[in-house]
Amino acid sequence: QLQLVESGGGSVESGGSLKLSCSASGYGYSSNCMGWFRQAPGKERERVGDIDRDDKTTYADSVKGRFTISQDVVKKTVYLQMNALKPEDTAKYICVAGINIEGRCAPGYWGQGTEVTVSS
Repeated sequence: QLQLVESGGGSVESGGSLKLSCSASGYGYSSNCMGWFRQAPGKERERVGDIDRDDKTTYADSVKGRFTISQDVVKKTVYLQMNALKPEDTAKYICVAGINIEGRCAPGYWGQGTEVTVSS
């Protein structure tokens, strides 16, 4: 069973930056990609972006150009660098691992999430 643990959340002012980390442990026999989702209070869960084993990344339009996903395969850690943060980025950010299907990571494993609050 693969376990995902996020860290790095917190509070920041609009325009600021945060870097989230997601460490994987255990074994996800069918996982070949990782990514991030987010869920704001009262809203549906939203895909943020993902990264595959070849370091190819995809992003939601709402974060493109501001957020960057990277990974350290040796450390089994995925990162989400968030710049130019906006109040609408406030959400719980959840790490996922899964299978790449037509260029997107279909989650099979979910972390517990880390909270990000952006104040105006």
